[in-house]
Amino acid sequence: MTQITRKTPVLEGVAPDAVPFDEIMAAGRPVILKGLVREWPLARCDSPQSAAAYLKSFYKGRRIVAFTARPELKGRFGYTQDVTGLDFQSDRGLLDEYLDRVLAHLDDANAPSFYIGSTDVDAYLPGFRGENDLVLNHPMFADSPPIVSAWIGNRTTALAHHDMSHNIACCLVGRRRFTLFPPEQIENLYPGPLEPTPGGQVVTMTNIREPDFERFPKLRDALAAAQVADIEPGDVVFYPAMWWHQVDALESFNVMVNYWWNTSPSYMDTPQNTLLHALLSLRDRSEPEKRAWRAMFDYYVFGPADRAAAHLPEAARGNLGPMDEMRARRLRAYLLQRLNR
Repeated sequence: MTQITRKTPVLEGVAPDAVPFDEIMAAGRPVILKGLVREWPLARCDSPQSAAAYLKSFYKGRRIVAFTARPELKGRFGYTQDVTGLDFQSDRGLLDEYLDRVLAHLDDANAPSFYIGSTDVDAYLPGFRGENDLVLNHPMFADSPPIVSAWIGNRTTALAHHDMSHNIACCLVGRRRFTLFPPEQIENLYPGPLEPTPGGQVVTMTNIREPDFERFPKLRDALAAAQVADIEPGDVVFYPAMWWHQVDALESFNVMVNYWWNTSPSYMDTPQNTLLHALLSLRDRSEPEKRAWRAMFDYYVFGPADRAAAHLPEAARGNLGPMDEMRARRLRAYLLQRLNR
């Protein structure tokens, strides 16, 4: 088993209404906010049974999506051997019944893996946030309210992947380990296929706990750049959008609530669509063409936002001018017309 020695920085003693969001966002790196949500009622439950009963008190019977994996997979939700499918089952059921299944296997070392992921808290546990919620008093949340989700299960592993949103993850029951990789480590993490995916995002093909360096030699570099955030009930970890992260739930019963948000205006398209379009239009061109288009993207996209239009009269800037909702709508309509020609 590989040891990752770099630890995620820790902020101690932060008051729930005084999270330094400006500082955290400017740093653009993961950080642990130690004990930030320790006073939440769920974090104060003294047993899995009491935590499950507390969750059940908010549940109104709406069916959730749950995943189950065979014991021999040891909690890793991934691909079949030929990487053409997923090696676990998904089903819709009642949350209270799945909680009871987890509780029934608390002392079973060979238990199946149960995982309820990305479940909208307001929709499935109405009233929960009235007693368990972050103080989001920063202006960036006014125009971009976060998506708040619950993650429940036993000993499971969400393989290393990235999200396109910033994330605050609140550990409430059980311990969790986040293994975090900077975005530029993507090649060294050997991403799996674009589809299917275990949870909507591409995940690593590697096992970072028991690495096979003969098959995945560049994984050494990813592990050298990785950092670990070990958190317990009441702790919070923040990491920016696009950071790769593996999440290991370390107890026989675990609950986490996370907040996802973006600081980009809602009218902006997802860059994932741009990536897919680039696969269609750029990837298989000749190397000289790709070098030319890399320079074009650097000039128009990845450089300063105002550079390409700076020398043009304002009336002539068109789509090179600052993007707003109206311009985004027009550009989207133009692209759809071009794609459907």
